[in-house]
Amino acid sequence: MARITASVYTSHVPAIGAALDLGKAQEPYWQPLFAGYEFSKRWLAQNKPDVVFLVYNDHATAFSLDLIPTFAIGTAARFEPADEGWGPRPVPPVIGHPELASHIAHSVIQDDFDLTIVNKMAVDHGLTVPLSLMCGQPDPVAGAWPCAVIPFAVNVVQYPVPSGRRCFMLGQAIRRAVESYGPDLNVQIWGTGGMSHQLQGPRAGLINREWDNRFLDRLIAEPEALSQVKHDEYVREAGSEGIELVMWLIARGAMADVAGGAAPRVAHRFYHVPASNTAVGHLILENT
Repeated sequence: MARITASVYTSHVPAIGAALDLGKAQEPYWQPLFAGYEFSKRWLAQNKPDVVFLVYNDHATAFSLDLIPTFAIGTAARFEPADEGWGPRPVPPVIGHPELASHIAHSVIQDDFDLTIVNKMAVDHGLTVPLSLMCGQPDPVAGAWPCAVIPFAVNVVQYPVPSGRRCFMLGQAIRRAVESYGPDLNVQIWGTGGMSHQLQGPRAGLINREWDNRFLDRLIAEPEALSQVKHDEYVREAGSEGIELVMWLIARGAMADVAGGAAPRVAHRFYHVPASNTAVGHLILENT
């Protein structure tokens, strides 16, 4: 049967994609950040999944204020990079896994979670930046990402947004769905966004290192208790955009220990500030 072997957590700052696309990765400002992902690229090459279930948020490209799904699963065979106002990123299209995506959608909906099923969707930096950080930069024409990707978009842009508890429970439903899929597939689940940052208002530029690292500690050791954190704490401590961290709880909820298995192994942990006035967090957990 299919199985979730690991979860990956990372920020998806748009300026990171721009730095990679413009060849600035070795500039003094950016080099320390990208150095933190060198292990991750080697790890992914050695632990290559068949499918990545990638949790991210759309930034008003596939969706707008006209239509705001709380949870949307991409079931298409192919997803093109979005034009976010300055042209699409020079990266390959994302190849989906319609069979597994459709199975997960059916299973999760039958498990009482409402999903929006999306058969055509452009994917923005929220999805492509994590792929670049973990996989490197494939040639946009002749290259390809190393595995299939199922995009899973979560609304953390327009309130009301889902609670951490809801996201954590959804991750458990996704694990059950994956494990009920017959073909033998190695699946990883990635949670993206965050960490602390605020893009507007009097607190623009807010970064809370202590809170961020405590979040990482709790994500590893006490995820269920962490899932009870309310929205106002995220906003107060991690800034208005820090609410993106609830998406990490979807990935964490899908790990085996939440269902009574062994505690995951921490393969890698990294934290860096600043990256375009944003804190960057990164974690790799392996099921054991």
